[in-house]
Amino acid sequence: MYQPKLKKDIRCPLEYGLDIFGGKWKSRIICVLAEQETLRYSVLRREMSNITDAVLTTALRELSADEIIDRQQFDEIPPRVEYRLTEKGKSVVPILQSICRWSGIYHNESSELSLPQCQKCNFYGSK
Repeated sequence: MYQPKLKKDIRCPLEYGLDIFGGKWKSRIICVLAEQETLRYSVLRREMSNITDAVLTTALRELSADEIIDRQQFDEIPPRVEYRLTEKGKSVVPILQSICRWSGIYHNESSELSLPQCQKCNFYGSK
């Protein structure tokens, strides 16, 4: 299992939350899995569009270590791995949707440029 080299110095619950689902990629991964439920690595990567394999792999390991996603490996040839949100991961989705609604009020971005899973957030049209 993935082991970080340095122990995290988290002193506040907000820091913990931002460490778990903050950043560019982790929140997107959570949103894609919330919409699609269970995805294989290749499909998840395609849904993420411009992410590198190294960054996706690292983010998935961290989300798995933090018990946000579940990684299931099947004993098959060729190997098959599927990812899905855990209950803890599903509990993050309303938080991310709230952030999307807040962002929709203060950030003007064309919905044509947004990701498909972002277009399903409830903030579009609520300005």
